[in-house]
Amino acid sequence: MSATLVLVINSGSSSIKYQLVDPVGGHALAGGLVERIGEHDGRLSHTSGEQTVEHLRRIENHTAGLRLVFDMFAEAGQDLAAAGVGAVGHRVVHGGEEFSAPTLIDDDVLASIHRLCTLAPLHMPANAAGIESARALLPTVPQVAVFDTAFFHELPAAARTYAIDAKLAREHGIRRYGFHGTSHEYVSGRVAEVLGRDPAGLNQIVLHLGNGASASAIRGGQAVDTTMGLTPLEGLVMGTRSGDIDPAIFGFLQRSAGMDSDAVDDLLNRNSGIKGLSGVNDFRELGTLVERGDAAAKLAFDVYIHRLRRYIGAYLVTLGNVHAITFTAGVGENDPAVRAAALAGLEGFGIAVDEQRNNTRSKVPRVISPDGSPVQVLVVPTNEELAIARAALRLVRPG
Repeated sequence: MSATLVLVINSGSSSIKYQLVDPVGGHALAGGLVERIGEHDGRLSHTSGEQTVEHLRRIENHTAGLRLVFDMFAEAGQDLAAAGVGAVGHRVVHGGEEFSAPTLIDDDVLASIHRLCTLAPLHMPANAAGIESARALLPTVPQVAVFDTAFFHELPAAARTYAIDAKLAREHGIRRYGFHGTSHEYVSGRVAEVLGRDPAGLNQIVLHLGNGASASAIRGGQAVDTTMGLTPLEGLVMGTRSGDIDPAIFGFLQRSAGMDSDAVDDLLNRNSGIKGLSGVNDFRELGTLVERGDAAAKLAFDVYIHRLRRYIGAYLVTLGNVHAITFTAGVGENDPAVRAAALAGLEGFGIAVDEQRNNTRSKVPRVISPDGSPVQVLVVPTNEELAIARAALRLVRPG
């Protein structure tokens, strides 16, 4: 096994997603998902080549989960510990003000990641647990943190600054950080390749639409605005997150409904968005309900599209001249109804979607606007694992 391979780990609160990636060839050799860590009905699904193996058992913690992953690789003839994997790349959700690029992990960096847990308490403790487990199991392999916020670290001051007391904001690191940065950076780069254009000459809007959703405005390869903020709650309507709301709703619910801060936070992050409006958070289920005439589902879809169009319009003004609008992630890549509705009636801005191209399913990057459109509309599958693998390998083997 080549030492240029990178093991990519995305550690969640009760799960571990992983891939063994060849950054040079641009593909994954194997990968899988560990679920329900700490529960009695733990599950691991591991795919290598054409074969998928599943294990159902209690998985005590992240270290036990990763140890089981290593066992699966060994059974498939890919012994990670013996084969000299070149690096382990970790997705880390929040880099705060401190981290603006992929970073080699040592004890000090890990301590900083622990300190940043207050900025993303739903994600960062799990990210840190994954790092600790991987360092214990592969102690001689370089470990690299790739931060979701890094691509947006240098947002213009006007875009990253909240209009609150400046001293308070400085003391507590309150600013707009943005998330899904690895995806936005990867996809915008792929757009330039697909169009045969220099990224420095492209103004782009990238729409990362999954269960979590964000949009970005990118000028010449640099992000100038994005929808998520201090946390991943701000911005677009999402699967279970509200996105933008009047901030006074928080205090109102505390006073009027007797909800404490944890209950309101849970409501806005886990029981709002599409789920809060319709009862489901999977867009496939939502589409089925809309087709059946379900009024709540139709309203949820309309609210989702309304917010999306609002940001598309804002970024058209922010950029002044847009060359490409790109859909990516689970909903963006697979739901033609969302793509069509998001851009309907924008022909006056040079934006249109070709119905046949939009409805043709494909897993390859493609243009779905009519030939000759002033603004190219694309669907580009994201590949955050490949982006993380390449970033990790560049750091440990520069040049």
